[in-house]
Amino acid sequence: MEQNPQSQLKLLVTRGKEQGYLTYAEVNDHLPEDIVDSDQIEDIIQMINDMGIQVMEEAPDADDLMLAENTADEDAAEAAAQVLSSVESEIGRTTDPVRMYMREMGTVELLTREGEIDIAKRIEDGINQVQCSVAEYPEAITYLLEQYDRVEAEEARLSDLITGFVDPNAEEDLAPTATHVGSELSQEDLDDDEDEDEEDGDDDSADDDNSIDPELAREKFAELRAQYVVTRDTIKAKGRSHAAAQEEILKLSEVFKQFRLVPKQFDYLVNSMRVMMDRVSYARTSDHEALR
Repeated sequence: MEQNPQSQLKLLVTRGKEQGYLTYAEVNDHLPEDIVDSDQIEDIIQMINDMGIQVMEEAPDADDLMLAENTADEDAAEAAAQVLSSVESEIGRTTDPVRMYMREMGTVELLTREGEIDIAKRIEDGINQVQCSVAEYPEAITYLLEQYDRVEAEEARLSDLITGFVDPNAEEDLAPTATHVGSELSQEDLDDDEDEDEEDGDDDSADDDNSIDPELAREKFAELRAQYVVTRDTIKAKGRSHAAAQEEILKLSEVFKQFRLVPKQFDYLVNSMRVMMDRVSYARTSDHEALR
């Protein structure tokens, strides 16, 4: 015979007292079918926490577990049953996304440091591929150089254009998204600054450019401009499909992918290239239709 909801929660609290903890999966398994609202579930979890029972994603190691009393608190179990009665709902099934999410929380393996690095490298590879494609779009490089000219003319801020540069000498086992050069601060200082920014908001926004070495930026943009001019002239002289032009385009891509653009600028360049490609595709389709 199936137990009533209050009995189920009593057993849950008793189990938590004996173990010293509960997992989200255990809580989910003992919740009645009609408890589906996220606020209701949070109330129950908070109530369990208030009893001194930790609700965790997975069972803790024995060494880390703070042992609770081995005897169940009958009064606490009774109180839990009363709370359950007050939050029961008339609707809901096991297909509710909140319940399904809670059930899965305890089954998903936590991301390891190696996994984080692998994901970071894959993200970096994706960014590099996109930037290499953008480098073949002349207007993109022109736009970037024009924006830097505005920075040099003190009409714009360097931090509104780039966040730094990829360090080509970075060690392989470091997360690529964190390997930037051009900062006058150590990594520890940068981490501290991020914590302070969360507290200070935009109060220190005027000092953002201090994290980027302006001389290094000037050197990198000069290198990009020089390679862009060579690439542009080679394409004009020999055509884009010529081997020499393709070689210069590759060189331009290698220079360009050292830049770490702020998301707003990166998105602008990608969207501009997408619009251009859509126009070319539309023009080709129109020409094809006209020849029919």
